[in-house]
Amino acid sequence: MTDRLPHEKGFHISWDQIHRDSRALAWRLDGQGPDGGAWRAVVAITRGGMAPAMIVSRELDIRTVDTISVKSYHHQDQGNAQVLKAPDAELMKDGEGVLVIDDLVDSGKTLELVREMYPKAHFATVYAKPKGRPQVDTFITEVSQDTWIFFPWDMALQYVEPYRGTD
Repeated sequence: MTDRLPHEKGFHISWDQIHRDSRALAWRLDGQGPDGGAWRAVVAITRGGMAPAMIVSRELDIRTVDTISVKSYHHQDQGNAQVLKAPDAELMKDGEGVLVIDDLVDSGKTLELVREMYPKAHFATVYAKPKGRPQVDTFITEVSQDTWIFFPWDMALQYVEPYRGTD
């Protein structure tokens, strides 16, 4: 048995990896929109969904991009999801033809809240955990529920002690 903290079961994502995985998400979404395969817009869930949404919108040549700001984490503690900023109502309507992009679905609370607002939107994430999978329509990689994903925008290069001690 180990004395590791939950966040020490980490999955480290580099900028190159998030770019490759976001492009793979775009390929999976290509031609899947309701308007002859096209999507009307991309909405990024800030902040984590911004980089994947930018890559997906570029790859699929979607020029209309907006954001929805949902806060559900304080550092590594998850709480109740709340909308801080909604996308343009005229753009969104009921969400039909809109891709809502996030980096990760964890518990699913964020996507559940946004899905209630836009029930016909298509929800896509780069990474998914089992608890949140029912809230996402398309994803690339599944990780275990107890894995903490370290995204490149949250990291700095520094020394890390070896896994099995200091020697």
